[in-house]
Amino acid sequence: MKINRFGKSEILNPQEITLLFSEGLVKPRDHALFGVCLYAAARINESCTLQRGDIIGTRGIRPKLIIRAYNTKGGQDTREIQVHPKLKEFLEEYSIELKGRNPHLFPGRHGLGHIHKASADRILREALRRVDLDERGMSSHSFRRTALTWMSDSGVPLRHIQSISGHRSLAALERYLGVTEQQKENAISTLVF
Repeated sequence: MKINRFGKSEILNPQEITLLFSEGLVKPRDHALFGVCLYAAARINESCTLQRGDIIGTRGIRPKLIIRAYNTKGGQDTREIQVHPKLKEFLEEYSIELKGRNPHLFPGRHGLGHIHKASADRILREALRRVDLDERGMSSHSFRRTALTWMSDSGVPLRHIQSISGHRSLAALERYLGVTEQQKENAISTLVF
């Protein structure tokens, strides 16, 4: 789905996010699944493999989401991420319909295992088609890149972003962040001499 993006997924703008979550993604499960990708800057596999206990406790949604080391890309560090109020809303709505004994937050087909990332990708492609955004080079990774780029653009220190993203180095994180034409134009306009 990364069309002409040189291997990088498209960064979403606020209107695209609103459109996707209001009209594209139709099930509470899908809001929660991709909400984790956006509001926790998680990779799709990290979101798909979450355990219920990593976010839902006996008193409801926990204040922090746990992404366990064995579910991360490098398999080295467990991350704890504060739950954004919008993500909490998505998770509360979704938790009402969770049934069965499957320990995964997002059960797979027939309630076995966890949802596969290819199934999540299919859900996203259908949502993008539904709102006419399917030719823009967006993928499940767009949510992660969007979150990390917005944090950077808002002035959040890179070390803080790195602790959320789980990147092994600041250099790896910096390659990951997007730069828009407007940002480049704003940077040039600061030259007032």
